[in-house]
Amino acid sequence: MAATQTEGRGASTDTKGAGGGGGISLETKMLVPVLLLLAVLSLFPFFYIIWMSLNIVSLINGITFDFAGLTNWTRMFTDEIVGAAWARAALYFVATVGLEMILGIAIALLVHELVWGKNLVLSLILLPMFMAPVIVGLLGRFLTDSSYGLYAFVLRETGIFERDILGTASSAMPAVILMDVWEWTPLIVLIVLAGLASVNQYVIEAAKVDGAGYLERLRYIVAPSIAGVVIVALLVRSMDAIRYFDIITVTTNGGPGNTTKIIPIRLYETAFRFFDLGYAAAIGLGMLVFSILVANVFVRILESRGLAK
Repeated sequence: MAATQTEGRGASTDTKGAGGGGGISLETKMLVPVLLLLAVLSLFPFFYIIWMSLNIVSLINGITFDFAGLTNWTRMFTDEIVGAAWARAALYFVATVGLEMILGIAIALLVHELVWGKNLVLSLILLPMFMAPVIVGLLGRFLTDSSYGLYAFVLRETGIFERDILGTASSAMPAVILMDVWEWTPLIVLIVLAGLASVNQYVIEAAKVDGAGYLERLRYIVAPSIAGVVIVALLVRSMDAIRYFDIITVTTNGGPGNTTKIIPIRLYETAFRFFDLGYAAAIGLGMLVFSILVANVFVRILESRGLAK
């Protein structure tokens, strides 16, 4: 009897297991409402902004929509002010991302070669990355102040630059670019170091035995090994640089004049200073399209190298 009951229980358990494997599990069913809610919360604002971009939005006596078709989009492509903001954004993008990649890779290679104190040096290098961008902007504004800023004092005493750094058209953009570079170069260092840690050390040692110098090993072994990681780092920083806002807002707010008014600053100004929400929605969607195009370029590069599926 005991053996029969045991066999019956085993058969019952096997039947339940087989039946459970063929259907949707209880855990999955419980997640469906949450996933639907997240989808609604994500998609509703997106389609709402698209609708706003097709309307003239007024906030007088409540929010009202006056359908305008593609008027806002046509205006965006013919607006010289927005075009100039995109040009400045392109300059900011190339300068910040370019300097961060060059410095990040160079510093990562130096740190990777350290034998003693590597963790301490890496900790010090990564400190700026953990600061809020607003704090970085306030710190940069303090250090470049013409009255009491340390950097302004050093530049003035050495005769290199005697005017207000953030208040002069020729120096404001380089100043905010260097603030961005100071904060986010450590991120590139961290990503590249992760790639360097995955390089096959046996191949490196074999190359040394064969007489390959450091530059040869760097060109033929290290560079191909970390190419995918470098492209990912470039993608991460590119997506952030396109929509960067904090440091410029805190330091110059787009000035002096329009010298540092890149497209995110122009978007904010259009929406919350002039309250032209329909036009601001079109500008924001334009930024989204540009970001998607840039991301697709990097993904295609990864796919061409066999590093993405």
